[in-house]
Amino acid sequence: MADKILLADKLPDSIIDGLKALGLEVDSQPTLGENDLPGAIKGAKYLVVRSTKVNAKTFDAADALKMVVRAGAGYNTIDVDAAAKAGVAVCNTPGKNSIAVAELAMGLIVSLDRRLPDNVADFRKGVWNKAGYSKAEGVYGKTLALVGVGNIGKEVAKRALAFGMKVYGKDVVPIDVEGVEAFADYDAVLPNADYVSIHLPSNAETRGMIDKAFLARMKEGAALINTSRAELVDQAALIDAVKNRGLRAALDVFEDEPEQKTGEVTSDLQALEGVYVTHHIGASTAQAQFAVAEETLHVVKTFQETGEPLHKVN
Repeated sequence: MADKILLADKLPDSIIDGLKALGLEVDSQPTLGENDLPGAIKGAKYLVVRSTKVNAKTFDAADALKMVVRAGAGYNTIDVDAAAKAGVAVCNTPGKNSIAVAELAMGLIVSLDRRLPDNVADFRKGVWNKAGYSKAEGVYGKTLALVGVGNIGKEVAKRALAFGMKVYGKDVVPIDVEGVEAFADYDAVLPNADYVSIHLPSNAETRGMIDKAFLARMKEGAALINTSRAELVDQAALIDAVKNRGLRAALDVFEDEPEQKTGEVTSDLQALEGVYVTHHIGASTAQAQFAVAEETLHVVKTFQETGEPLHKVN
């Protein structure tokens, strides 16, 4: 009997053909949500997810599962402890969507400066306000502080430097991007930074780190960009800083973000001036999605042929 692979998110047809060429039985159910997985996992040796959460109930219900592949870099949506207890390897595809996320981060920086979403919204409402929207400062010469200079942070740095920005970076490992000045003390950089962009994984050390004290170090009118994980930011503290200190924010992730791909959304962020929210689309370019899918195939192929779990995180 062929080994079964359950795809809980959509993969390109060419990748599915590649999985079938490995002799796998492919069960593609891209609309599965977190609560659907326990009922669908039986018989599957592999599970592939993008944004779908994988909780302990899925691992409890699994009877053949050996590997979960997160088609992306972050794996905070997967209960890695439950996976380890069940003897299931959790693997990701690091670095394959870095350019896409970096492009969005830079787009958000420019959008904050030029107020592009407000321009478009006013035009659609029949409002012409060239006088108001002509007051952008420009990003050339502005200071960008990168918190996290891994695969994505490095790509953001390259693009920010090309825009003529002054770039500072903080990371737990040495920073090897020419033109980026490393810093260790937040007090040395945050009070002077025009933009602060977060590029960290979600873990016990980073969750909630962008708190009231962190935001208080930022100067009035500065902007926070988060294209990483929502739980890194204390959203209530951010809202307070926006309302009372004139901070701005551009967020691709936020608290209580809907799990479904389409539908309604309600958030305390919606009524805030100076806050732009995108739909968790940082990695969602055709280029990035195909690169991630190719690496997913590579991870499964390697395990199927050698038993080696590439990029294992647990």
